[in-house]
Amino acid sequence: MTDDLQKFLDELRSRLSIVDIIGQKVKLTKRGREYIGLCPFHHEKTPSFTINESKGFYHCFGCGAHGDIIRFLMEAEGLPFMEAVKKLADKANLPMPVFSKESQEQSQKRKSLYEIMDMAAAFFEKNLKMPIGAYGLRYFKEKRGLSDDIIQKFRLGYAPNNNGLKALLLSKGVSEQDMAELGLIAIPEDKNRQSHDFFRERVMIPIMDKQGNVIAFGGRIMDNSQPKYLNSPETPIFNKRRILYNMTHARESAYQNKRLIICEGYMDVIALDSFGFNYAVAPLGTALTEEQILEAWKVCPNPILCFDGDGAGIKAAIRSIDRVLPILRAGYSVSYIFLKEKKDPDELLHTLGPAVFEQYLQRAKPLVDILWHKCKMNKDTSTPEQKALIEKEVYEEVGKIKDAQIRSYYAQEMKQRIYYTFGKGAQIKKQQNEQSGTNANVSQPTKRFGSQTSTGYNLVKKPPLSDLDLRNVVAALILYPELISKYEERLSSFEIGNSQMAKILTDIIEINQEDGHLDSDILLEKIKLNFTGEIGDLWELNMYRQQKLSMQDLNTQINSCLIAIQLKQIDADIKECMTSMQNNPADLEEINTRYQQLVKERNALILAQE
Repeated sequence: MTDDLQKFLDELRSRLSIVDIIGQKVKLTKRGREYIGLCPFHHEKTPSFTINESKGFYHCFGCGAHGDIIRFLMEAEGLPFMEAVKKLADKANLPMPVFSKESQEQSQKRKSLYEIMDMAAAFFEKNLKMPIGAYGLRYFKEKRGLSDDIIQKFRLGYAPNNNGLKALLLSKGVSEQDMAELGLIAIPEDKNRQSHDFFRERVMIPIMDKQGNVIAFGGRIMDNSQPKYLNSPETPIFNKRRILYNMTHARESAYQNKRLIICEGYMDVIALDSFGFNYAVAPLGTALTEEQILEAWKVCPNPILCFDGDGAGIKAAIRSIDRVLPILRAGYSVSYIFLKEKKDPDELLHTLGPAVFEQYLQRAKPLVDILWHKCKMNKDTSTPEQKALIEKEVYEEVGKIKDAQIRSYYAQEMKQRIYYTFGKGAQIKKQQNEQSGTNANVSQPTKRFGSQTSTGYNLVKKPPLSDLDLRNVVAALILYPELISKYEERLSSFEIGNSQMAKILTDIIEINQEDGHLDSDILLEKIKLNFTGEIGDLWELNMYRQQKLSMQDLNTQINSCLIAIQLKQIDADIKECMTSMQNNPADLEEINTRYQQLVKERNALILAQE
């Protein structure tokens, strides 16, 4: 088998040009004997990706990516080895031999099962366009708002209640045994009753594997009857734990866009596609499985799990955490969005539009946030014992992570959150609030940013925020309004000398408090009402837009900048304490208390920076 496979691969490489295949995804320029272009595997501005056509390999001098035509397709499209080979074989018009241990007879049997399922899909499609399927067609077009192109793309159909599928397949020589094995007919236990079509009076949604073969069906009732969905049972060609609905269509787009949405149902996926989000998939009537997460990671390292914002959606998200934690690996995780107003993606898109859904995607929460929420959700935190219980549960959850390095980072992150929520960090924050006259139980007015002379004894002096740093922060908040609430409290602990930029920052906070669902353009227009000239001079905003920096990139940049400024101020305060210890021995106890607090605060910031 090994020799036969090697001969076939050699033939495949000889028939296909590696430049032609890679050139479909990368803009190449010929330079001497080689071709050069921007590497598709990492972000770069100067080309370092080369192809040697005579030797049949590519190499990137920037990230080290290297391989042949098969390796490229595997990496560029997230394909397993044999799938990449099959796709290249189709391009080369080479019949794909059987290389597995599966016998020729078994292979032919599997092929015939695919053919039967395709006949069934064609039967359902045909019925949707006939008078008998008119009710189903109205359901798709009028109630779901689907176009003819979307109906055709997803091969949507209708199953009548007349045993028509069974009759058709019998006429094609398909045995009832094969029909039953594929879940197309039901055979009653009562031998006096005849078998009948499994799907009846339902709109039909074919489920395909990554090669586009129909392997199962989902049938949806069109009224309020139960069950709402009826899915194919597991068969020799269908394992629902491993398949993600629509991966056949979503895979390439998800890989190119580095974005994959995993939602709860078929119709959500189809609705998202019809609104331009053509990288959505869904599990098949079950909770998300480890196998499905691994499948998702083949095309996107951080898929977004989309749940309804109701109790059921929260519970489904919590269940998914248990599936993800044990299999986390470096660079691979999941994020979460929860749709409000008890809407699913289909309802939200039709009522509020794709721009609102895109805002949800931009605000996706990382797994670590949802894990923290899971551990704190509906928990009493009024006593030390209850806080200790939450901490115990947090570290039990972290302990589920098998990857030692990731487990260590999660432990650090949770330690920091516990510190700032329950420990000394919370006490320090409370002291700072009390010193500034803030009462956490009273609704506070918008903070006014600007130069302030503090009175009383402060733990840490307010570090000054330079004009350049302030301009960068303001530009980032305008570009991604989702960051405003995250940095509003934190920025109040800095000394801001530029009064005009301080006023703009105050204006941003006030606008965000009035409307927490702003997009960047609307926020910018509102700010311009009072600060047209100043915003026109804010070249940092245009710079960020041209660089196409993501919200995560800017969040990291702002966070690092603020921590660096705070650390600089704390180091100065620590130095001042050490000097005071020598010059004011009478106040040694008070100075030492402040010194210890400063050191702890410094350590906490360093931990946050890591």
